[in-house]
Amino acid sequence: MSVFRLGNGAGFSGDRVDAPIPVLRDLIAHGGPAAMFFETLAERTIALAQLERRRDPEAGYEPMLERLLRPLLRDAHAARIPLLGNWGAANPPAAARAVARLALELGLPGLRIGLVAGDDVTAFVAGSLAGSLDGETLAVHEADRGLDMAGWSLVAANAYLGAEAMVDALALGAEVVVAGRVADPSLAVAPLVHHFGWGPEDWDRLAVAACCGHLLECGSQLTGGVHWDPGYKDVPGLAELGYPIAEVGADGALLVTKPAGTGGVVNARVVKEQLLYELHDPAAYVTPDVVLDITGCTVVEVAPDRVAIRGLRGHPRPTSLKVTACFEGAWLAEGEVSLAGPNALARARGTAEVLLERLRLRGLAVTRARTDLIGLGAVHDSDGGALWRGAAAGPDELRVRLAVETRSRDDAEQAAREVLAMLCAGAAGTGGARLRVTPRILTRSHLLPRERVPAHATVRTAREWLP
Repeated sequence: MSVFRLGNGAGFSGDRVDAPIPVLRDLIAHGGPAAMFFETLAERTIALAQLERRRDPEAGYEPMLERLLRPLLRDAHAARIPLLGNWGAANPPAAARAVARLALELGLPGLRIGLVAGDDVTAFVAGSLAGSLDGETLAVHEADRGLDMAGWSLVAANAYLGAEAMVDALALGAEVVVAGRVADPSLAVAPLVHHFGWGPEDWDRLAVAACCGHLLECGSQLTGGVHWDPGYKDVPGLAELGYPIAEVGADGALLVTKPAGTGGVVNARVVKEQLLYELHDPAAYVTPDVVLDITGCTVVEVAPDRVAIRGLRGHPRPTSLKVTACFEGAWLAEGEVSLAGPNALARARGTAEVLLERLRLRGLAVTRARTDLIGLGAVHDSDGGALWRGAAAGPDELRVRLAVETRSRDDAEQAAREVLAMLCAGAAGTGGARLRVTPRILTRSHLLPRERVPAHATVRTAREWLP
């Protein structure tokens, strides 16, 4: 039976740059058809990348792109193993040119680089929000219907593309495929559809491909990274976690594993945790390529670090694509200061109260403010601080955090500086103050008819991508 091996090299922007190397070595050592994909985008990553592109027209793509690909490109080219990624973020053409420059530096002028375009639907969304599209409006997706974006400015809007354009790029001989916003599972669907020739309505096999991508897309989460809980769920070799590899058969068989000799673990418990990750409806996990149904699947350990997933079902793909629209219009000010020694909790509480009072006394245009005591309910607490305000005792070392939303940068900076002032204006034992002011980005999801998103692929050699 023909088996295609698919490896993951990254699960988010800024992931470990050495993690893909053992994966590629394992794929090469096994021989046979294979590919690797890299998932480097989160919901707000493109909006932040758009801000970078404003500052520099050649920026706005994955900052670790060159570091990720430099140790891989020659060997992947020699082994005929395609590399796919949504590295392009807000600027896929610039990312393609960056890959081309690296290829020329490595002596690979003929490397074929594919560019997937079409996910940027900012102009359409802006027109819809402005009411200039003959009354056509975009549906707001699910829980975002209550968000009021009045007073906020649209930064970018990107549709979650499916696998089609990436399949086209591979069919045109692309050895590296650069995309912007594509759905995470589609990065795995594309090489599998290209290799096996699965049809656009082969729903059960497409479901296997989507599940494969869903499992692998977060990288080390599938090899024990977030499973680890010392003494309860032990995971060996965390410093050298292997990133996941899937083995997929032409008949839709799916097995997940990791490179030999790497840290981590692939067992039924880890796979089940990742299978349920972000899965709102187990009977209908919606992707652009297929609606995945895992309600009848089984997870079976067939050997150490080898787990088979069986019984997956697929249903017809949706008629609309999800669009994430990102807005700016406020600033986030953050300040932190540490307190240590006896009575630290009382002093930390007092510091938090003084900071909020200082914002009021100065008349800063604050639309929202909160304080947290890091080390005492900062993760689980609400804005009201109910957990730490009611605590009778605490550790002898705490860190007070102030977070403020304002409409102007100046107000944000002035609010953050109130934390710095507490070094001398508060109780003894404060220190280590840090301040940060950043644009605040909010997202709202919409649904856009599929036909409004004309994705397409262009493939050129590295030499052709550069002037």
